[in-house]
Amino acid sequence: MMRIWVTRPEPDATTLKKKLQVQGHDVVIEPLMWIDYAVSDPVELDGAQALIATSRNGVRALAHDDAIEYARTLPLFAVGPGTVSAAKELGFEQIIGGRGRAAELVPLILDNAEVNGGALVHLAGDTLAHDIAAELRTLGFAVLQPTVYFARTSSRLSTAFLPKLVLGEIDAVILLSARTARTYVQLVEQHQLMRSARKLHHFCLSQAIAEALSPLQPDLIDVPDRPNIHEILALTGRSTAQSQL
Repeated sequence: MMRIWVTRPEPDATTLKKKLQVQGHDVVIEPLMWIDYAVSDPVELDGAQALIATSRNGVRALAHDDAIEYARTLPLFAVGPGTVSAAKELGFEQIIGGRGRAAELVPLILDNAEVNGGALVHLAGDTLAHDIAAELRTLGFAVLQPTVYFARTSSRLSTAFLPKLVLGEIDAVILLSARTARTYVQLVEQHQLMRSARKLHHFCLSQAIAEALSPLQPDLIDVPDRPNIHEILALTGRSTAQSQL
């Protein structure tokens, strides 16, 4: 059993907490980011041939948009299992799922979309880990890229959570984006908790996220073979099994 800090935004934080608790872990939610759908670009779907979602938040943004009914009738290229699940919850049926990396969606799009067809619409956030629209445009596709959500980062750790780090009541932290990892490093340095953070077991979704932690020089980092939450849970589950040996 580990005492794990979940840094992802709600509602995904609570979903992840429940899965970690099933593994026997004690879980504390202290999000380092929240998702803002209030200010976004209009989603123009007239003549579009398909949608692209490189984040589940891109799909969820459509729930706040009048275009949702028509959007459900279009094929949707979803970056990974979590985004596929979010799309199914919103009623999408024509979903083509990737394995977790935005760049790996490009071959799927080449196989399933028409270069000379209507525009592809990438439901983007304000920060892009990979600019799939630019890549597709070089291949001849027309791509629209409305910003449909903004990821806002935390400016400090809460007074309820800080003592847990100071007193060594956290064993591990899960980091699922490079931006979250950079925010984590900034807040650890801001609160002068480098020594405490260095001792934590860091579960990072990708190598790029792990590299963002270099200023802290953590003692232990685990990165899954594939960048999806199922693989992260496999790592945390393995840690549970090892502790029971």
